Amino acid sequence: MFRRFRFHHPLTAILVRRAETLPATRQVSELRKQIPTLYGLLCVNSWTLAATHLRVAPALLTLVFPTLVVFICVARAATWWRIRPETLTEAQAIRQLNVTSTLTAILSAVFVGWAVALRDYGGPYEQCHVAIFISVTIIACTFCLTHLPAAAYISTGTVLAVFLVCCLLSGNEVFLAVAVDTAFVTAVMVRILTSNYRDFVDLVASKAEASRLSDENARLAHTDSLTGLPNRRYFFQHLEDLARTCAAEDRRFALAIFDLDQFKPINDTYGHTVGDRVLAETGRRLAAFAGPGVTLARLGGDEFGVLIRDPAAPATVIAFCDRICAALQEPIRLAEIRVVAGCSCGLAKFPSAGREAAALFDRADYALYHSKLHRRGRTTLFSQVHEDAIRAERAVETALRTADLPAEMRMHYQPILDTETGAITLVEALARWTSPVLGQVPPDRFVAAAERSGMIHAVTLLLLRKALADAARLPHRVGLSFNLSAHDLAAPETVDAIIAAVRESRLDPRRLTLELTETALMRDFEQAKTAIVALRALGIKIALDDFGTGYSSLGYVHRLPLDKIKIDRSFMAAADTEVGGSVIATILSLCRNLGLDGIAEGIETEDQREAARRHGCRYIQGYLVGRPMPIGDLLARLAEDRSGGEPLRLSA
Repeated sequence: MFRRFRFHHPLTAILVRRAETLPATRQVSELRKQIPTLYGLLCVNSWTLAATHLRVAPALLTLVFPTLVVFICVARAATWWRIRPETLTEAQAIRQLNVTSTLTAILSAVFVGWAVALRDYGGPYEQCHVAIFISVTIIACTFCLTHLPAAAYISTGTVLAVFLVCCLLSGNEVFLAVAVDTAFVTAVMVRILTSNYRDFVDLVASKAEASRLSDENARLAHTDSLTGLPNRRYFFQHLEDLARTCAAEDRRFALAIFDLDQFKPINDTYGHTVGDRVLAETGRRLAAFAGPGVTLARLGGDEFGVLIRDPAAPATVIAFCDRICAALQEPIRLAEIRVVAGCSCGLAKFPSAGREAAALFDRADYALYHSKLHRRGRTTLFSQVHEDAIRAERAVETALRTADLPAEMRMHYQPILDTETGAITLVEALARWTSPVLGQVPPDRFVAAAERSGMIHAVTLLLLRKALADAARLPHRVGLSFNLSAHDLAAPETVDAIIAAVRESRLDPRRLTLELTETALMRDFEQAKTAIVALRALGIKIALDDFGTGYSSLGYVHRLPLDKIKIDRSFMAAADTEVGGSVIATILSLCRNLGLDGIAEGIETEDQREAARRHGCRYIQGYLVGRPMPIGDLLARLAEDRSGGEPLRLSA
């Protein structure tokens, strides 16, 4: 923090013993407060000394000389007044101090020489004034040059030495006594000066260290220790400041949120140490995009934020964000491990997407969610379409909160066919909601709204009880399949309530299958595993829904006690292609090897049914088998199938 230097002037180099001093700029700052005062005092003392000798000494000593030195003092005082220490470099400050030390030596010799010259004129009073002038000069220089000890020593030493010699040579006992007193007082003042200067240096050093530690603490408080990027606190402070500034100055900026697509599977598969290294490498790659107009931060987990000031056209900003996504999608090599984290981005522009920091962040987060669902690995710019969707979602949430759910919600059931026996052996319960305000609300919309509003657990239990009550009317050979939300398994109290509801219904738990998506497992894998074990202990079967569409389905299959796998409809749509057929065959082979039942979803045509049969899939579900229907229609369908004697009756 402090510079180590010696003044380069030869006189100061001889006198200064202490190598460690204040920064030169700090010394100049302190001297600027004192040196003009010193020059003012010298001017007053010089004129008063000249005035007392005006009648007894030559005009050269009483008029010409005082005028000249006073002019020099005024000029130097004005120079110091004009100095602005904060604008000086360290080298410039050192030069200023060297000039001051040089002038101190010269002016000290000049003043004391002039005073000694006046000593030969006048009587005892005039001579006494000379002694007083010299003493006051010593005192003034000592204290006014406290922050430049080298100059103070030069001035004090020069004046005192000449004064002592003159007093000794005079032979006058009074002057000898004055000389002794002056020398003693000067020694005490020099000691005090040295001590004060040392304390001042220590004080400045402690303040500088405190300031450094404060700055370091502030930096650490705003820095993510893992990636070295600014952290969430810094990001949101900067976001709020930027929003206020841009609103006042009518400027624009963009907010982008990046989220790694496959971080959780990497973390779960390889452990947290590898996960941390992936995040550190992600931070390093992101840092390459920082610049004067770009602020980067880690928001938490595998989420990162970017602020782009004065953005260009939307296409340019999207291209910039897509380049970041591309950089984060490059493989990461960690020793013998090679992983691909992937990345998606949500982008929102100020002020079109929002004028408040929180609103803008929410819009960018919504755009990120849209990217995850529909444009994985790309950037989505928040638009009016998204705004309309948000308003629609809020309308659903509002209607859901005020709804009479037991009266407005009902269950439909879609049959699942056993192709070997031609019988319906399982039905999937699907919720339907008819709102008096919004009309028919699709399940994906009201389930998502229930999750956002924190109502999902109540909705799940309500629908499950309805489904269990209907299942009691089904033939014993027909089981019930029910979907759980991603939030349900993460809440132990909800799992306990599900078990209690099953017991209260008196339905054989072995007839119940609970369908889970990979999202539900990813939310909290260990809690999900604990819940699954508890449910299966009751006899409930567990099915992994939409298999093949998640991040690492295979990783979950071998780590969880599952009973069934439902092959996503997207694979069945491509069943007649070579690649699609190979994927289906591979999944079914996995099911056979693990002892799991495979259920093909989305069977809508005879060709798809034939493809499923050809690949060895026993259970199928889809519009070809039957559309979702109320419990009454389902019971009629089951009775008709049983009485018809047909091994397989598919829907039209």
